[in-house]
Amino acid sequence: MDTQQPTLRERLLIEAEQFVRAVARLEGIRGIALLGSILTPKQEPKDIDVLVVVDNEVDLAPLAKCARQLQGRAQSMNRGADVFLANPEGEYLGRTCRWRECGPGIRAACDALHCGRRHYLHDDLQDIRLAPEVVQMPPVRVWPVIEVRGDIPADLERFLERLNHAA
Repeated sequence: MDTQQPTLRERLLIEAEQFVRAVARLEGIRGIALLGSILTPKQEPKDIDVLVVVDNEVDLAPLAKCARQLQGRAQSMNRGADVFLANPEGEYLGRTCRWRECGPGIRAACDALHCGRRHYLHDDLQDIRLAPEVVQMPPVRVWPVIEVRGDIPADLERFLERLNHAA
């Protein structure tokens, strides 16, 4: 009987897999990619970063809920999670809002440039802005098709195989 506990990396990838499976079923989702330190062989990556391409008019509330769940599970491991957003034209939009209730004036701590203009879009472009080439050609696209640009660690290959077999 194997009682070995998954490593931090493996746990983050398990959470990413659950996130991808849940988000891929949502309306208006056009693509999902992984970014950042999880793509490196670091045994203890600081976080899990996901890029989600969304239709321009899609309701972001269900996606933001999935993002908050991913962030909560990562936080329970003392790690972070960011869900970055882009539109189908390849333009970076911002991140998902971390608050359960999103709208202008609800949170004094909200630093979104246009809080409430699009519910659950945290457009803090003054703090974080993904490079256009990362948004348009992400290093590892995981849904709807798998595309890998460059070398990836073996555990990430296994992650992609699990996603591919479940499709």
